Amino acid sequence: SAPPRAPASNKKKKNTSRRVHADGPDARQTRMGSLAGGVGARRPRFLCLHGFRTSGEIMRKQVVGKWPAEVTASLDLVFADAPFPAEGKSDVDGIFDPPYYEWFQFDKGFTEYRNFDKCLAYIEELMIKEGPFDGLMGFSQGSILSGALPGLQEQGLALTRVPKIKYLIIIGGAKFRSPAIADKAYANMIKIPSLHFLGDNDFLKPHGEQLIESFVDPFIIRHPKGHTVPRLVDETSLEVMSRFLDKMEKEISELPSVKAEAEAAADVDEKEVCI
Repeated sequence: SAPPRAPASNKKKKNTSRRVHADGPDARQTRMGSLAGGVGARRPRFLCLHGFRTSGEIMRKQVVGKWPAEVTASLDLVFADAPFPAEGKSDVDGIFDPPYYEWFQFDKGFTEYRNFDKCLAYIEELMIKEGPFDGLMGFSQGSILSGALPGLQEQGLALTRVPKIKYLIIIGGAKFRSPAIADKAYANMIKIPSLHFLGDNDFLKPHGEQLIESFVDPFIIRHPKGHTVPRLVDETSLEVMSRFLDKMEKEISELPSVKAEAEAAADVDEKEVCI
């Protein structure tokens, strides 16, 4: 069955996701085509998956509001709401305005999940309708999803109708604990370029370190904060971010167009997802 619709206040679901270029007040309305470098260059396009019981708009404020314009202007970011309205109180209530959403539900041990298959189907539909995309950016619950999806896609268990995920930005990440998912998502080392943010005071830091062990040559930005999207202010963090952006720009300039890849992916037979 299809994922449930968002509340009436967000009825026009496809309009809740947006592309943000952060290079002017009207940039949010840009539909693509801006150049990241010289003639023929383009910005890597990321689908951004927000944290538990927040929203796409909240993540937009967290990222665009904290990162330098020269960074966000190098990325084509799409912020989308999760499919399920929050089933409980949000930790950001009183800080950011509602509505709040969650990608799936889980037990206290984070080993059993509800609506996970529907979540995967919803993300795939987002990527078809709003894409094609080069990568995923995730924070908190969104980063746990982002870190697992390349492996699930490689196994043919998720995102079978869209181009392969090529890049990841993981902020406050962790691994899935359920063997039913983890054994598939992290079965092989993940070779795509990835950027990981680790906070010294983040309660998920040990789990973020474990996730990083599943990646080949990850880029890592360490910061002194907790479970949050950190500001990029120190030279070390900016240097790591710059190297990651440079790597993407170089690779994208040598790759086939995302449109051509999307057309090829559309020819792949859909597989039943049951994890």
